[in-house]
Parts: sequence; structure tokens; C-alpha cells
Amino acid sequence: MTPYATTPVIERKLHQTGDNDKAERILQRHNRLAFIDNLRILLIILVIAQHTAITYGGSGSWYYTEPTQDILVMLVLTIFCAANQSFFMGLFFLISSYFTPGSYDRKGPLLFLRDRLLRLGVPLVFYVVLIDPFIGYSLSVTLYQYDKSFWEFFCEGVKNMRGLGTGPLWFVETLLLFAFFYVVYRLLKKSGITNRPFPSNKKIALSVLCLGLITFLIRLKLPLGWVFVPLNLQFPYFPQYIFLLVAGVACYRYDWFSQLPESSGKLWLKIAGAGIVLLPVVGILGGATTGDLTPFNGGMHWQAFVLALWESFVGIGMCIGLLYYFREKYNHQNPLKRVLTDNVYTVFIIHAPVLVVVGLAFRNITLYPLAKFALVLCVVVSLCFVISHFIIRRLPYAKRIL
Repeated sequence: MTPYATTPVIERKLHQTGDNDKAERILQRHNRLAFIDNLRILLIILVIAQHTAITYGGSGSWYYTEPTQDILVMLVLTIFCAANQSFFMGLFFLISSYFTPGSYDRKGPLLFLRDRLLRLGVPLVFYVVLIDPFIGYSLSVTLYQYDKSFWEFFCEGVKNMRGLGTGPLWFVETLLLFAFFYVVYRLLKKSGITNRPFPSNKKIALSVLCLGLITFLIRLKLPLGWVFVPLNLQFPYFPQYIFLLVAGVACYRYDWFSQLPESSGKLWLKIAGAGIVLLPVVGILGGATTGDLTPFNGGMHWQAFVLALWESFVGIGMCIGLLYYFREKYNHQNPLKRVLTDNVYTVFIIHAPVLVVVGLAFRNITLYPLAKFALVLCVVVSLCFVISHFIIRRLPYAKRIL
């Protein structure tokens, strides 16, 4: 199925609207890839789960954490975070870039950029100006007895600001940068091959191997945890993100989502699954149980080399495997799933403050960390979708952006 392939009836509706934004919504309503929408629902839940896991003992950085000394908790949540990190944001980039060429084709460069600035730029500014300071203020008041007003806190933050501090919206920021690069690419690009078969497993494996090697080389100088502060971008992960942004464009042009063969889908899902099962073994052999993850983060260490290859094979394997699995098993939607799909983007934008507020509200509740992780995750996912659907997306003009 070619994404957003129009019919004569839809073409007439598009012509009659005279409104590009309304025409876009009509087009999307009639031509949805249900399995991709369902994947987006899963991915936003995994985003929230990742940050909730870090809150209660997983490896990573987040606004608010409750450290634990329980080895089992740290092991389970760190394995989850590592497996999740290997693919969940990369798959989001793949899906996002998949729809970029069609949008550009319909709108042209100027309308395309206007749309990207509206849908990506406005939430980014809103998050930087209001949500991120709100989170910082809430933490300061609750945990550190900060007694000044929000305005005073905000002004102090502006004076001491070293970067944008965009939190999870580094993803939106990256998509905005990608949109500008894509426009330049299209303006310079000459027409080329329009048909190409889905890559063989050997070609995919070779590409993934090269990706792993490039990732390792990048991390020789920029280990995990290194952040380009002005834009809050973690470049050690970007080889995979760039690879999948480019792959998404190719998948659209050559219709690879529909061409993805059963043999490839099942094989790469098995490869990813085997890699996840082997992760604890790699961790134990690499000395992760000592609590020192430095050799895995980067530099000339065999642990960093293995982790870079592991991330590449597991990450790309999960992307291919999940796309195939959802296409075959979940290529349909009911009314509830359609509502969830419509709210995915808004949930991504608001999940950080919701998670922090819920975490602070639950901080004095004594529960085993894994149980607390599960409870808070369920509460935050539910609250985010409810707030998005019944409040935020019903605000004036919200649906034009969200």
C-alpha cells in the first residue's frame, strides 16, 4: 500500500477545500497505515516506560529519580532501558521520516517548512519556555524548599541557562532540523531511481555492521552521556538516528514497508530477541555488576565495541521485526485505538511534567521499586492520554498543531 494514495473522491474533496491544512487532515483520515499508528501507540508507552524505569533505578538521566541499592531492581530496569534505548527512538525517527517525502510532494518547500515550524517549532518553544521551567520549579519547591515565586525562578534560570534544556523534546528539535536538511536535499536533488526491491538480509547485515563500527568510532571521543548542551542533543546515539531518518525516506520512495518479506521480518526479530537475551551475559562479562559502566560508554574498550555492535543489530532488528509483525497482526484499528493514535504526539509533549508530578506525589509511598515502577507507569500513561484528549487537544487551535 502506497501511503496517502488518493482516490478520485478524495481528490475532489481536496480540491474543494481550498485549505491546505484541512486538505492534509482529509488525506490522512482516508489513507492511514493502521499498523504504523498502532506502532506509534506502543512507542509512546515505551517512551514513558523508559523514563519511569530511570526514575526507579534504571540507568540513565531524568528530572527526578529515586535511587535504589537493590541489585535485582537495577539489573532488571537497566536491561529494560538498554533494550528499549536500542530501538524505540530510532523507530520513531524511521516512522517520522517515512511520511516526510509525501508531505513535501503535496505542499512544496515553503508550505512544508511552514507546517514543520508550526507543528514542531511551537511545541518546542512552549516546552522550553513553560514546561521545562515548571518541572524545575516543582522539583525545587518540593525537594529543596525553594521559597521564591515561579517568575523569580524563571528569571534565575534564564540568567544561568547554558542551552535550550528541551528535555524529551530534543526529538522534536531533531525532526525540525531534519526538515530543513530535507528541503535543501530536495531542492538540489535530481530525479533518480523510483523502484528498488527491499534490501537482502546480507545487505542489511553489512549496513548494520558499518553502523555499529561508526557508532563505536564516534564514542571514542563522545562517550554515552555526552551532550551537545546548546541543543541538548546526545550525539553518541545519532549514527543510528541519522541512519533511520535516511532509511525512512527510502522506505517511502520504494514502498519498502509493504515489500518487507516474511523471511526478513522474522529473521531480524529473532536476531533482536537473541541479542536482548544475551545482554545480561555481556554485562556480567564486562563487569557491569560492579556498578562501573564506564567501559561500556565509550573509548578503546572491548565493552564499548560490543555494545555499539549490539545496539545496532538489536535496534535495526527490532525496527524491521516490529514493522513486519504489526503489519501482519495489527493492521487495523478500532475507535479506541484511533483516539489513542490522535493523542500520541500530545502525550509525548506532556509526559515529562505528568511523570515528575506523579513521581513526587508517590515519593512517600513505600513499595518495592519494581511494583512502584509498574504502578506509576500505569497512572502516568492513563493520565497523559486523558489530559491530552479531554483538555489539551480541545483548546482553541490546538488541533492545528497537535
